[in-house]
Amino acid sequence: MIQKQDFRKLSDYLWELPESYSPAMKVPVRVFADDRILENALKDNSMQQAVNAACLPGLVSHVTVMPDVHQGYGFPIGGVAASRFPDGVISPGGIGYDINCGVRLLASRIPFDVLAPVVEDLKQGLYAACPSGVGKSGRLRLRDKELAAVCRNGSEWTRRNGYATAADVAATEDSGKLSGADPADLSPRAMKRGMPQLGTLGAGNHFIEVEFVEEIYDKKAAAAMGLIQGCLTLQIHCGSRGLGHQVCSDTVRAFQDVPRRYGFELPERGLACAPLDSPEGKKYLSAMACAANYAFANRQVLASYAREVFDQVFAGRIDDRELIQVYDLAHNIGKIEMHEVEGDTVKVCVHRKGATRAFGARHKDLPARYQGVGQPVLVPGSMGTASYVLVGQQESMALSFGSSCHGAGRVKSRKQAKHSIRGEQLLKDLQKEGIAVQAGSMPGLAEEAPQAYKDVDAVVNVVHKAGIARKVARLRPLVVIKG
Repeated sequence: MIQKQDFRKLSDYLWELPESYSPAMKVPVRVFADDRILENALKDNSMQQAVNAACLPGLVSHVTVMPDVHQGYGFPIGGVAASRFPDGVISPGGIGYDINCGVRLLASRIPFDVLAPVVEDLKQGLYAACPSGVGKSGRLRLRDKELAAVCRNGSEWTRRNGYATAADVAATEDSGKLSGADPADLSPRAMKRGMPQLGTLGAGNHFIEVEFVEEIYDKKAAAAMGLIQGCLTLQIHCGSRGLGHQVCSDTVRAFQDVPRRYGFELPERGLACAPLDSPEGKKYLSAMACAANYAFANRQVLASYAREVFDQVFAGRIDDRELIQVYDLAHNIGKIEMHEVEGDTVKVCVHRKGATRAFGARHKDLPARYQGVGQPVLVPGSMGTASYVLVGQQESMALSFGSSCHGAGRVKSRKQAKHSIRGEQLLKDLQKEGIAVQAGSMPGLAEEAPQAYKDVDAVVNVVHKAGIARKVARLRPLVVIKG
């Protein structure tokens, strides 16, 4: 069992488990944490999962673990690993079942004090317009050709069909479209699940949240993002729904005998992988890109629905009701990127599972409005607690393959939360704090209680102090929509 004394403390917020810890490790494991976060992380299986991930062939430099880390399937949630392209591997467990689960933030000039008289209208309007819940269908009914176009083009499909502006697309990671997506690599089951679900929220930890900008730490970055102290924001957290889940399920099954055929020895089946340049690896990369593009489009359609609701609810109360997109980014994804490793610039496939991109200023992949400040990094807290907007730092490229944390991180499983927390009481507690909540079920609400998550302030403090991403603003929730 891994213990704290097995780690070397590299700085106040960075620890290393050397590759000598296990003869199977190809690279060390580096963990961003303070003492308390590291001690808590050792209570579940997440650190062993990080060690197991470090055994994958083709990895470069180190496996990175974020302070919101918790146990997942195969890889820990909050893990980052880079595999050399094209002779490294791709592992679905290092990306997750909800491919391109991610976050979108929109900002407004609407003062939060105008919300009180219409809070119930806004809550009910968003809940009605943005379908949520397990297996829930939406307004759109896509045919095969339309779904294929969504999977190929992502956010660009939404722009062509009136759900997005050019500015929305520009303020989306990779302009909302991964290349190499071929819908022919999706199974019929994945296509069937995707047809009715575009523009839906789903369940679990997915949400739509109306917040206000409570505090600004970096005025220049906040101005570039359009964040104004005291004004409302809207945050959307969801992914690729059943289509992405099916892609992962299909691939995990298909990959079970692949490592043996290519001569890989893996410590557990959850790390099943294939060479990036193999037929199996190429098919998964294509199918993953399809699911990622679907997710970008999904969040864009939900944003369009939310804009309609805002416009209706605040009509006659305020003239400027526009919701401007701050950014949209993924936190379950595999990306082909260029990174410097031991003095050489190399092409790698970066697995980010429960971790988000955090590029610094002047990176070529950032839109013009963020070239001078860096990429927005969106870190939602647990339901009822604050969320943060950060900005990526140049140092993140060397420290974490340009990555940051993606949220608070669980400390209780969903089952544990349901057993220890009553949804009805949680609803009352949140209402006392001035937070209006609309949830599909009380057990589902209990699963996502603040008590089930780490302290987001502590998590953000680690990445801020470590130099991965810098604090820009703190957002306080007012309305929460859950599946």
